[in-house]
Amino acid sequence: MTPIDVSVLLGAVILSALVIWFFFFSEKKGTRLAAANGVQETNIVVKGGYTPDVLVVKAGQPVRLNFTRQETASCSEMVLFPDFDQSAKLPTGETIPIEFTPETPGEYDFQCQMGMLHGKLIVE
Repeated sequence: MTPIDVSVLLGAVILSALVIWFFFFSEKKGTRLAAANGVQETNIVVKGGYTPDVLVVKAGQPVRLNFTRQETASCSEMVLFPDFDQSAKLPTGETIPIEFTPETPGEYDFQCQMGMLHGKLIVE
């Protein structure tokens, strides 16, 4: 092998390791929701995903998530919180609030009705 071949191979191995680490081992920090008037609240934009998609809240305090859908893709028409028995239709261009009170600490997933868009609610 020539030095160029070794360099290309080494670069490919390093790049592959970085991609694997990013997608499987790096931990997302999440957005900590601020409480105002006793309600933990944030705005979430729905456009190719949820932004922010990892939310951190305190257990036992009400949560209000304001979803604004900025696209027309059919998979983003609804958001589901199965662990809290909550769901909502998200008309394009409208802000739709979802309110609930998480009582038990843990990590809870939310998603679109097709399972293509994902988010996580971390209850501390």
